[in-house]
Amino acid sequence: MKRRDFLRAAALSTAAVTVTAVQAETAPEPAAVKSYRAIGNTGLTMSDISFGAGKLSAASMVLRAIDSGINYFDTAPDYGQSEKTIGEAMARIKRDKVIITSKFCSPLPYPGHLPLGAKKKDYISAVEASLSRMKTEYLDFIFVHAIGESSKDLETEKKRLLDNEMLEAFAALKKAGKVRFLGTSSHGPSNMEELLMTAVKSGHFNVIQPAFNFMKFPKLPEVMKEAHTRGVGVIAMKTLAGAKDMNMDGKGGEFSHAAFKWVLKHPEVSGLIITMKTALDIELYLKASGASFTASDQRVLDRYAAMHSGDYCRTGCGDCEGFCPSGVEIATVLRYRMYFRDYSMEKRAMESYGLLKNNAATCPGCDQPVCITKCPYGLPVRDMLSDAHEIMSFSA
Repeated sequence: MKRRDFLRAAALSTAAVTVTAVQAETAPEPAAVKSYRAIGNTGLTMSDISFGAGKLSAASMVLRAIDSGINYFDTAPDYGQSEKTIGEAMARIKRDKVIITSKFCSPLPYPGHLPLGAKKKDYISAVEASLSRMKTEYLDFIFVHAIGESSKDLETEKKRLLDNEMLEAFAALKKAGKVRFLGTSSHGPSNMEELLMTAVKSGHFNVIQPAFNFMKFPKLPEVMKEAHTRGVGVIAMKTLAGAKDMNMDGKGGEFSHAAFKWVLKHPEVSGLIITMKTALDIELYLKASGASFTASDQRVLDRYAAMHSGDYCRTGCGDCEGFCPSGVEIATVLRYRMYFRDYSMEKRAMESYGLLKNNAATCPGCDQPVCITKCPYGLPVRDMLSDAHEIMSFSA
């Protein structure tokens, strides 16, 4: 090689190394959990933004989440193949490094939660089946799920919440080392705050999981403060207020980050769970971990509210329930519609809608839309219900 060629090659090599070094220095670090919070008095701490496994696609998602610092995984028997998929990942997981939560449910299409009247053996069998599917010896939390959904009657749901058969089953499972702590969750539509306050004051529950976001829930802070005082953890769900516009102004995840930071600014909140369907979701959502809520975030939420307050059925509201002459389960129908249109969970939404006893089949021809006058937010309820029936009904 001639001297000038050698020098040219050397210069090019040096330049390449320099560019690579500069790229390495300027490339953004992969998103990771920046904050962990105590879950009440359990002695456990969770990643502030944690993994909702309702749409779990592959075991590799679990492993990627753990690599990113996520340590809390929320699943249920009626979340499709979610528990089995977690089980596929268990061989590569250090069990004491993760927190796994499931529900007292059967593996039916949602909602499969055990009803009032279930026996102690039913609760025990449900947990043992979950353990088998997930290939683990114990659950960190087991939840009485979706309080306020099965019945509009407060006393009936209190009985399900504090059922002796369930409490005796939990005690037996805990003694056997198969579960550690007891929780309950609610996204309404009926009596969410009252039922969660009952759980907090009962002394039986270690954690509550309410629907909580910036769009409603004026009574919930009181429940959360009581929980905090009593050492009961608070884990938020439904934090994206319908997730109707995740890319406002083309700026990527600014809305989800603002919504998460709003929830996490409340000191009573142990963390939040959010459905993560892809590796990009993990990368996007974790950018909000450990970050402070700012005036800019509030402006983002204000824009979202201005855009969608007229078409978002507030999870946990239920003020229009009970007025429909046909008995349509309005809030539940519209929640399933949200799963279909906004969460990209079409199959789950259609299966769940198909199980409703009082769906929206009568709504398109209804000439007594009392629901419209009863909605405190002025939503076009009948039109939304008619749309729900059209998109989710197998016979439509």
